[in-house]
Parts: sequence; structure tokens; C-alpha cells
Amino acid sequence: MFTAKDVQTLLHVDRSTVYRMAESGRLPAIKIGRQWRFPADQFQAWLKQQSTDLPATADPASPLAAPLAPSVAAFPPEDFQALLPLDCVQLIQDTFADTIGTMLVITDMDGNPVTAVSNPCGLFALVSRFPDSVKLCVADWARMGAELDLEPKLIRSHLGLLGARAFIRVGTELKGMVVIGGIAPDTWPPAPEDVQVMARKFGLTADDFLPHVNEVFYLDAPQQTLALSVVQRVATIVTHIITERIILVSKLNSIAELVNS
Repeated sequence: MFTAKDVQTLLHVDRSTVYRMAESGRLPAIKIGRQWRFPADQFQAWLKQQSTDLPATADPASPLAAPLAPSVAAFPPEDFQALLPLDCVQLIQDTFADTIGTMLVITDMDGNPVTAVSNPCGLFALVSRFPDSVKLCVADWARMGAELDLEPKLIRSHLGLLGARAFIRVGTELKGMVVIGGIAPDTWPPAPEDVQVMARKFGLTADDFLPHVNEVFYLDAPQQTLALSVVQRVATIVTHIITERIILVSKLNSIAELVNS
């Protein structure tokens, strides 16, 4: 991932120009919080494309010579949940969760779930009855969202289980995540003393907690690789759905304005 300073150095322009190009969709960029980041492989491909597209009389050193196609970032910002056709997305999510054999949920960038959890494991179902467990899950998912690495990777949760996320992108901004979870690490189940600590965290006795410890998803290495690939594909599908929905709504609004004028 390149920073704005890296891009400024590569393009030989001032920082404000880099920000304007990112905002307008003329550079391959994503916005993480208030900071712009530029995927290195996409940026290098963009540079190559600029030199290919420029006419012979153009200055190939100018990054402004050939703008990219308009971005959906030009549309007014909306609430992430409002962008989703929830019934449709929930069906897609349920199907993929059953296919790869993990939990799956869609959240905003702060880790707040916007869909119901699909295919929850037994251990998650047990602890999710307690209000504090929801806060802990949201904190886990928010921590995943704060990771700047765009590639999904397995991260340990507060329960000691593994999960991963893939970003949902709206225009140049990261708006949400597809999250998988409930996957047992290699060192599972935990030692008895660790089980007692985990049980107390949720106001349970070890005897209440222990029967559900193995109600998790055991994936071997190829299955974990497949799960990471699928979570990215689901995020890509949801991104396309949102993009098409934004474009369609914009067209319908334009038609309505013409009819009412």
C-alpha cells in the first residue's frame, strides 16, 4: 500500500493534487478513516495504462493527462446499511456460510453487524446470549477493520477462535466488511484452566461452558485457504450490488426530476 507521500514522490506533484485525484476517482485509491491509501499493484497498472493511453503530443510525465472513468464516490454519501438490499444480501450470505462451513456476517467499518449472523457455531450461540459478548464481538470486528492489509487473513478473536474479514468498497471508500469466524486454531480445545477463565468472562461455570467448547468449525489448511478466498468473493459481490444500486437510484432520481420539472 502506498501512502499519499509515496504517490506524491512517484508522480512529482504536490500533495493536494494527489488528494484531488483520489477524491475524483482518477487514481486507484481507498479511504481508510481520513487517510488515503493506494494499492501498489493497481497504482503500477494505472501508471502503465496512462503511458499507453496518452496521445503522442501529450506529456507522459503528467498524471492529469488521462482521467479514469467516473467513480461512484461522486454520489452523495449514504448510511452503509441503507445501501444494502438486506433480504437479498442475507440470502447470499447464508448460502456462502453453509458452503464454506463457517460463521458469516456483514458489518460496517466500526464492527457493528448489519446482517444476522449466518451459520453460527454452538460456542458463539452460547455466549451471544450475554450482552457483553456482543460488545466483545463488535470490538473484534472493529479491530479487523482497522488492519490496513487489504488481503483477508485469519485473526484470533476474544474467544481464541479464528476469523477474517474482506472489505466492501463503495467508490474510493471502505464502507463495510464481510466477516467469517468460529474457526478452531491448531491448539484447540483450550486447556481446562483457560476454559474456566473464558467461562467466568460470561458469567458461566466451566461445567456450563465445557460442553460447547468443541462446537466450532474445524478447517484444515486447504479449507482455510478456500474460506479466505470465498470471503473476498462475497465482499466483491456485495460491492457490485451496492454500486449497481447506487447507479440505478441515481438514474431513477434523474428521471423523477425530469418528470416533475
